[in-house]
Amino acid sequence: MLFLAHRAPFPPDRGDKIRSYHVLRHLAARARVHLIAFAEDPADRLIPDDLRAQLASATIVPRTKSRGLAAIEALVRGRPVSLTAFADPAMTRAVARALATNPIKTIYCFSGQMAQYLPGDGPPVIMDFVDVDSAKFGGFSDRGPLVLRWLMRREARLLGAFERAVSSRVAASLFVSEAEAQLYRDGGGLGEVRTVENGIDARIFDPAIVTPVDQAGPLIVFTGQMDYRPNIDAVTWFASEVLPRIRQSHAQARFAVVGRAPSAAVTALAGPNVIVTGAVDDVRGWLAAADVCVAPLHLARGIQNKVLEAMAMARPVVASSAAAEGIDHDGALRVADGAAAMAEAVVALLEDRDQASALGLAARCRVIDRYDWDARLASLGALTGLAG
Repeated sequence: MLFLAHRAPFPPDRGDKIRSYHVLRHLAARARVHLIAFAEDPADRLIPDDLRAQLASATIVPRTKSRGLAAIEALVRGRPVSLTAFADPAMTRAVARALATNPIKTIYCFSGQMAQYLPGDGPPVIMDFVDVDSAKFGGFSDRGPLVLRWLMRREARLLGAFERAVSSRVAASLFVSEAEAQLYRDGGGLGEVRTVENGIDARIFDPAIVTPVDQAGPLIVFTGQMDYRPNIDAVTWFASEVLPRIRQSHAQARFAVVGRAPSAAVTALAGPNVIVTGAVDDVRGWLAAADVCVAPLHLARGIQNKVLEAMAMARPVVASSAAAEGIDHDGALRVADGAAAMAEAVVALLEDRDQASALGLAARCRVIDRYDWDARLASLGALTGLAG
């Protein structure tokens, strides 16, 4: 099997890499898998020893093209920026070499950016789109400067056309939630469209084995990749609109933004009441220290790993309806939209510790019952020809 990924699936420290890491390990335990992936920083080139031992081969291609250059090139060539950013002759050569020198029977293509490398006539392809990226850009097109809105509409249109074209060439198209799968079908996606949900390793995200970071409470925690626009929008909104309402009754409450690569807008939030950590060695310590975890996303696609991780750590979670949409939580988290409602939900959990503890315990139980990785990925056996 050939496994293509737009980011090296290690370390599994952000949403897309967590999914690709677990899918790769699942498949590599059942077949000879040749990995080809891009690397964006030195850490992405360090393959864990246990994973390396599982792989038939691994080729990591450095990706150095800047966003600005990709945007200019895309405008000149009439292509989506998302694809141009990942267009690289070295990757083209690596894929061609792997197909020519190995008896590849199936290609697992992770993320739409990698579909441009699929051969016109080759082995069956499982296309893991994860989310409908074109819809994400469409959601960005109603905010910001006029030029940015135009760029987002252009990206949504061109990328949507590409996604539809890919659907006619692959054996199956996979999405992280049924809502995303239906969105793809409604947008003209053809062929076999399946849902393969994200999971969680509750043995790793276990409060019993984690030491909380030393922080005075009440502590409200958000985790995520902090140069990602939906996360930036979420934390800036929470810090400016929700946190002041919470502090009216809990004057010592602080908000911790935990995640790598904080943008300038996120860094500017840091102060007496807001902690901006940047990259941390282990996000679990911050989750363990949280009195409440929040996911105040206005735009979210699929299943939010940050929510599953907080639930697995037995933390009470307050999420927007967008962040909670793909999660079958069965009431094990609180859903609140708008500043007043979200502040009220957080305050209620800060003031009733028994209720907060019970909600956290219910969340962990729900994750264990519903979101174990092996169970979530079991359907890949039939799709890839590895059943049994």
